[in-house]
Amino acid sequence: MFRFAIDPFSFFVGFATASVFWWLVAQARPLWREFRANLKEKNELAQARKSSSVEENHRRSTLRRAQGMHLAAPLFALDEIIQEPLLIIPPQIIEPGMPQPLEDVVSQTLPYLPGWPEIAAAYHAPTLTLPQALLGNANIVIIGQPGTGKTSALAHLASLAANRSEQLDTLKDAIPFLVHIADLKLPIADPKDALTPLIEAASEHTSMLDFGRLPVFYQSAFKSGNAILLVDGFDEITPEAQQVITDYFKIIIQNYPQTRIVTTGAPEYLDGLIGLGFAPLSLITWSPQQSEKFINRWGELWTQTVAMEAWAQTGPEQVDPILLNVWLSTDNINLSPLELTLKAWGAYAGDSLGPHVLESIASHIRRIAPLNTPLAALETLAMQVLLSSQPVFDPRKARTWVKSFETAEDSAEEESTDPTAAAPETTEENTTTGEAKPRKEKKGEKVAVKTASYGLIGKMAASGLLVSYPNNKMRFVHPIFAGYLAGRSLANFKEEESIINQPDWSGKYLAMRYLAAHGDASKLVQTMLEFSRLPMHRPLFAAARWLRDAPKNAPWRGKLFGTLASVLQTEGLPLNLRGQAMAAFVISNDPSAQTLFRQLSTTLSFELVQLAVIGSGAMRDSKSIQVLERAMEAPSLAVRRAACMALVSIGTNEALEAVAHTLLNGDEDIRRAAAEALANDPKEGYEMLRDGTTISDILLRRAVVYGLGRVSQPWATEILQKVQIDDDQWVVRNAATEVLEAKAHPGARAPRKLKAPSESPWLIQFAGKQGVGISPGAPATDILLLALKSGDADARLAALPYLKFTPSEGVIAQLYEAMYTDDPELREAAYNTLWELGTSGAKLPHPSQYGYN
Repeated sequence: MFRFAIDPFSFFVGFATASVFWWLVAQARPLWREFRANLKEKNELAQARKSSSVEENHRRSTLRRAQGMHLAAPLFALDEIIQEPLLIIPPQIIEPGMPQPLEDVVSQTLPYLPGWPEIAAAYHAPTLTLPQALLGNANIVIIGQPGTGKTSALAHLASLAANRSEQLDTLKDAIPFLVHIADLKLPIADPKDALTPLIEAASEHTSMLDFGRLPVFYQSAFKSGNAILLVDGFDEITPEAQQVITDYFKIIIQNYPQTRIVTTGAPEYLDGLIGLGFAPLSLITWSPQQSEKFINRWGELWTQTVAMEAWAQTGPEQVDPILLNVWLSTDNINLSPLELTLKAWGAYAGDSLGPHVLESIASHIRRIAPLNTPLAALETLAMQVLLSSQPVFDPRKARTWVKSFETAEDSAEEESTDPTAAAPETTEENTTTGEAKPRKEKKGEKVAVKTASYGLIGKMAASGLLVSYPNNKMRFVHPIFAGYLAGRSLANFKEEESIINQPDWSGKYLAMRYLAAHGDASKLVQTMLEFSRLPMHRPLFAAARWLRDAPKNAPWRGKLFGTLASVLQTEGLPLNLRGQAMAAFVISNDPSAQTLFRQLSTTLSFELVQLAVIGSGAMRDSKSIQVLERAMEAPSLAVRRAACMALVSIGTNEALEAVAHTLLNGDEDIRRAAAEALANDPKEGYEMLRDGTTISDILLRRAVVYGLGRVSQPWATEILQKVQIDDDQWVVRNAATEVLEAKAHPGARAPRKLKAPSESPWLIQFAGKQGVGISPGAPATDILLLALKSGDADARLAALPYLKFTPSEGVIAQLYEAMYTDDPELREAAYNTLWELGTSGAKLPHPSQYGYN
């Protein structure tokens, strides 16, 4: 056994040393914590600097791209020429027990026609700007016909976000991620890699310095809920391709629920988006005032920039812009923004083939096509894109389509630019001001990327007719040009059957539209009418779009007009359906439509008279003034309101005097309608409203207050504020307060996500009265159907938005029952729900299946 002796001195020395050591450690612990905190802060600061650098570069890159995403990008930056994109406010979702936003006479009188925004534009329907639409918490799909400016609207929103615009309010610091569907490599194999397609798309526009930092930057932006994903091109692709995109959106929403998504769509087909909770908002077309403003702005920019170019100085003498603007301002009713842009471009460039809109399109195609390229080659390419249902196509395959049109030079030539690479930026940014300006190609400038030639296809990409993307993808620069060329080609070939049997997509309908303009579409129209049925009549209204550009002697016009007239006059159908037939007559610009509306305005059906009066006003038929004056004395308030609006739209002295007389002498309801209608006339109407605030008649002053509420001008707000304080009648002061409150909260009518059924106060209360509960996560369909069939008007309306997420046969049957009810408000709301279901891909049987005739 070993024994150890302990030296007392050594023991005490060691004990003292250890005690001092641990005392020092204890004393140093706060310092150590501070050191670690400082180190962590420095690391975070360094990471933030890196992220900030990547973010700022990303914002600049996004701004450059966005400023070039419009038709006139070779001439002007987007911010220089854009008219503020406006979205039609949809019918409000009713929530029992909650106050509803103030509604004006236009929203109370016009049927909701998201597929025909021209009617809303004619009557200045209430709208939201894009930033206001985002004040809600819903994802948005901007819908509209091709050429209405959906891409420009998306690019405008991206520019605002990239510049941290104050207009975005709480989303001012949000980061925009702008892509076209052709940029994305989908589908993805693993939902965990949801951001990979976006990162890969961004890498095409990112510097090498930021390339490695992109994944961290994207993860940070999307996880923090600070991302706005802007996806263009959803409206251009087939339903099968749309399903791939909606599946991707679903993954993004599941992984990053705070991300805001805005995409583009067509009013007829939004495959899968409604089920994901997207709110469809229709982009309104330009009013006559906006068109005039655009034409004047185009003339200013052309004179200041393009006209100063050397080629313009040596060309033919420039026509006086005043004369050009006068000519451009005539005969442009119901032109889309794209069509008006092409008309202005052709007029100022002096290369227009004629005054008709079809000639404007042809002029621009010739303008951007490769020199000396046969028109047949362009038509063949477009027709093959249509027949193969490939709006985004492989250029290698496309070359085989036009191989026979290539010259020996095309076959031998090696392109110096990769046509499948991302197109170069069309704008450059002023680094001092941050303002994007048109990018001008420098003499001798080339992209040093060597690749195999794509012959004629490569030339089309280089000239700007086609747009190139990574991964061997191309598309036409705009679907209207593809549709126009395909329609011309199809006019010479009998391919109606192969086209009509395709699934619904924009390329199909555009090609048929321009086929009807260039050839005989009798067989197509006959087939479309045979396919058309309740409750949507989609083929009928698609064919109705062809009437404006088709020859006036086309043999099929009479039959199509007859079917539209039948739908318009059928009692019991929703106004939102019959209103589409009315809109089709208006957009056709056929003189016989004015005569029809005047005749229908004298019938005994108030709903039919209301639609006919709206149609007369939209067509600005001065011959209908006396008929409209009599309509202002009808027993129906809706008809009287419509008559006031129509007379102001016509805008002649006689028409405005009739409305002024009603404002001075009518009853309270019609006075308010007259005042709000006068707000649509920026000249005489504004002056009448100004003067009206000084008249002693209390009812007149109160009506004028509501009229001024529709005027989006600072002077109108100043008058309202003065009336709110100084008017000696409380009823007038209260009206001014109500109007100013509504103007102060423009985002109050922005679309919002529905609360879960188990969290909705009104539905919980309703279920409680039925003696049942609502389980979290359950759709509560049975309770909602009970609410739809209940005697509570608000509960019936509030149930409809929920039922569109469970479109079973039983639900659809109850929606049909609601659509055929005697309650006009419920009927229109049920039809809107069915429209959303139909446009999202749900199969809607004919109402006769449920016993409705």
